Amino acid sequence: MTVRFSAVKSPASFKRATAWALPYWTRGEAGRETPQDLFRVLYFGWLAAFTLKVLGSAWDVSWHFKWLRDDLAPPHLLNSAGTAIVVALVVIHGYTGYGVDRAALRLIQWGTGIFLVAVPLDLINHRVNGLDITSWSPSHIMLYLGTFFMIAGVVRGWFMGAPPGRERTVVLGAFLAFFLENMHFPEQHQEYGILSLGAYDNGATYAEPILLRFAADQMQQPIDRTMMAAFTLPVPDYLYPVYAVVAVLSVLVAARLLIGRFGAATLVAGSYVAFRVLIWPLLTFTGFPPSAVPLFMVVAGLLVDVAFLVRVPVVRALLGAAAVTAATYGALALQSAVMGSVYGAIKGQDGLLGAPPQVMASAVWAGIGLLAVWLAIEWAVGRRARRPVEEPAPLPVAAPATP
Repeated sequence: MTVRFSAVKSPASFKRATAWALPYWTRGEAGRETPQDLFRVLYFGWLAAFTLKVLGSAWDVSWHFKWLRDDLAPPHLLNSAGTAIVVALVVIHGYTGYGVDRAALRLIQWGTGIFLVAVPLDLINHRVNGLDITSWSPSHIMLYLGTFFMIAGVVRGWFMGAPPGRERTVVLGAFLAFFLENMHFPEQHQEYGILSLGAYDNGATYAEPILLRFAADQMQQPIDRTMMAAFTLPVPDYLYPVYAVVAVLSVLVAARLLIGRFGAATLVAGSYVAFRVLIWPLLTFTGFPPSAVPLFMVVAGLLVDVAFLVRVPVVRALLGAAAVTAATYGALALQSAVMGSVYGAIKGQDGLLGAPPQVMASAVWAGIGLLAVWLAIEWAVGRRARRPVEEPAPLPVAAPATP
C-alpha cells in the first residue's frame, strides 16, 4: 500500500516542483533579489554537490593506492555526479542571476571552467605518461585550483546573501569545511604513502601486484624499497608540513574571521578530521589501504580561536602564526613517534596516528608564510568591513505567485 502511494505521489511531486521552479527561469543579471526559498534550494544544492565530490575524493586516494588507474573507477563516477550538479547550478546562477553577486558568479564560473578544462588534460596526461604517481602533478593542481575558486565563490554568495541566523552560520561552516578539504586534499598522498611504506617495511603491501608492477616498470626499477619510497612519498619531506601550515591552516583563519565566533576554527577543523576518522574504518575494513589522519588540525584550530582573543590584528597574527606553527610541527612529530613505536611493537599494524615525514628546520619558513597569509586575510576582511557597500547583496525576498 505504501509503495502504491509513493508511485502515485512521485509524478505529482515532480509536477509541483516544476511548477514552482519555472517562474524563476528568467534572464537576469547577477545580484538580483532572490526569493528566500529559491536561495535555500540553490545553496543546499551546492551542499549536495560538494558532499558527493568529497565522498568521491576520499575514496579516490585510497583506490589509487590499491588498484591500477581506471577512468571509470567508482570514486571517479561519484565525483562526476557532484560535478554534474555543479555544472547545473552554474548554469542556473549564470542565466538567472539569482543567489550571487557579480564577484561570486565570476569566481564560480572561472573555478568551474578551470576544473572542466583540467579533466581532459588529466586524462591526456595519463594516456601520455601512464600512471600519475603524485597528487601534486600540474593537471591535478588545476583540479584543486578550479575547486578553490568554485568554493570561494559559493562561500561569498552564501555569506553575502543568507539572512542572519543559525542556519547561515552552520551552512557557512560547512562550506568552509569543504574548502579546507580541497586545500588539504593533495597531502593525502603522503598520509596514505607513509603507512603504505611502513607496511612494506614490515613485509606487507596494500597495492595489488599489477599496480606495483606498472609503477616499477614506469620508474624502470625493480620492486624494492627504493621504488616503494618513490611511489608512496614522491615529494620532498618539507612539503607536507610547510603546505599544511601556510595553505591549509590559513583556511581556519579565514573561517574564524568570516563566522566571527570563538570556536569557529576548531569546529571547521574538527568536522573535517571527524569525517576522516569516520571513513577510515569504512575503507580499511573493505580492503583498502589506511591513511594517517591529520589530527594536528584540531589543535591548530583551537590555537587560531585563542589567538583571536587578542584584539590587535597585527599582534594576533604574529602570536597566532608562531603558536599554530609550533603546535603543528610538535603534533606531527608526536604522531610520527607514536606510529614508529606502534610499528616497532606490532608488525604490520595499521593506525590513525601516523604522520608523513617532516623537516623541522622548515618550521621557520612555514611560520613566515602563515604570518604573511594571515595578515593578508586580516587586511582583506578588514577592508571589506570598512568599505561602503556599492552593490546590494542578493537578499532573499518573497517568492512570486505561481499560476
